[in-house]
Amino acid sequence: MPQNLKALTSLRFIAAMWVVSFDYWHDLTAVTPRLVSKGYLGVELFFVLSGFILSHVYLQGFGERKFRYADFLWARLARVYPVHLATLLGMGALIAGATLLGVEAGGKVLVWSSLPAQFTLTQAWGLGLQGGWNHPSWSISAEWFAYLTFPVFAWAAWRLRHRPGVAVLLALVLVAALETGFERFAGFPLTQATIAWGALRIVPCFALGCAVYLLWSAHPIRRPALAIAVAAVSLGTILLALQSGAPDAVAIGLFGGLIFSLAGLASAGSRLLTAAPLVYLGEVSFAVYMVCIPWQLVFVKAAHRGLGLPDGPLPLPLWLALVVGVVPAAMVLHHLVERPARDAMRRHGVPFQRDRTRLGARSAAVAAGN
Repeated sequence: MPQNLKALTSLRFIAAMWVVSFDYWHDLTAVTPRLVSKGYLGVELFFVLSGFILSHVYLQGFGERKFRYADFLWARLARVYPVHLATLLGMGALIAGATLLGVEAGGKVLVWSSLPAQFTLTQAWGLGLQGGWNHPSWSISAEWFAYLTFPVFAWAAWRLRHRPGVAVLLALVLVAALETGFERFAGFPLTQATIAWGALRIVPCFALGCAVYLLWSAHPIRRPALAIAVAAVSLGTILLALQSGAPDAVAIGLFGGLIFSLAGLASAGSRLLTAAPLVYLGEVSFAVYMVCIPWQLVFVKAAHRGLGLPDGPLPLPLWLALVVGVVPAAMVLHHLVERPARDAMRRHGVPFQRDRTRLGARSAAVAAGN
């Protein structure tokens, strides 16, 4: 099976910009198209992708007992924490700068009580209910919950590896049950949970991603034309479901089909969605997602204050600059923080394991000397 699924990397950028359009649309007009109004589901798409990719990378090793939990968590922490910490500190700097300039940052952003949860990535576990700071980071907290519990997902997936159809069916039942049951219990959809119940929100999506991986690895698409056709049908079905107002659980299930079909492009040898610029944008998509709100706050405040615009929506040219500008802002974050910090953390390895290795080396040297 191909190791580098470039089409799925490209899909990450599309998902990130879908979320961005959802967050930014009110800065253009109060009339929101249905497709844009469902942009919060881009987070669900990320969650399903996460379950698929982590299964692709780690499930075989888990089943063969080569999986090292500490190494896995360290690699995952290296992937998400530096950007999270940078945007958290950046928001603090923006608030301080705005205060010095006499600009009101807003009480919804500066929330000291949630800061410990922000630093420990537990703000979506019900431990930072006042929110604040860089709001999109709640989903990184949910991802961290999925990372910590990955052995549970991997154990179930490995047990069902010879019955991928059953795994997908069970995952779809879990999606439907949790989405329906949670709304009856809480009074709002699980797909709109963030700082409250965000850790639960990832569970059905992550499980679906793991199950879809089993299906793809057992029945990969081998013909490029078929892979492209299945991908086109999957995308069309998703757009139809979103436009028709289908329940969010339906869209989540269809995301699994889309990911299966795009992974099929790789197994079939198709080069669709593998152009270098698109793959690169997929690589910076995490930074796009994490910097979109700080960039929005800076741009909108500067536009209104610097140009003397009245409160309300931006003119179309300025709004387009807002949307397009998030990409170079993310590129800066990606190259100055995300990549170097991730590489440094992975290069040095898990701290306590490194110390233990050094201690073992010293003991061996002493024993050899004796």
